[in-house]
Amino acid sequence: MTILLFCGLIFFTGGAVGIIRFPDYYSRLHPAGKLDTMGLLFSMSGLALYTLHDFSLDTFLTSVKIILIVVFVYLTAPTATHAIVDAGVRAGLEPWTKKNKEEKP
Repeated sequence: MTILLFCGLIFFTGGAVGIIRFPDYYSRLHPAGKLDTMGLLFSMSGLALYTLHDFSLDTFLTSVKIILIVVFVYLTAPTATHAIVDAGVRAGLEPWTKKNKEEKP
């Protein structure tokens, strides 16, 4: 369970670094969508296993609720990322290219 929490921390850290380091709106959405979702999967799975340490009906139901949260995020995160990209396209945001970088001072 500690390994799962540590793996989740690594994915969250990678997503944060990707959001900071990538150059434009569209490329920053990739680590925000992918790595945060994987970080959530690992960390919430570790928490679900932690709650099952003292097995009872209450802890089992709590673990099931945690897994349902992960399923909900897996269903909604790609939809939200697509909606954000669509909003950027409709707002007229241009994707980053090397040519765009050279033109700016």
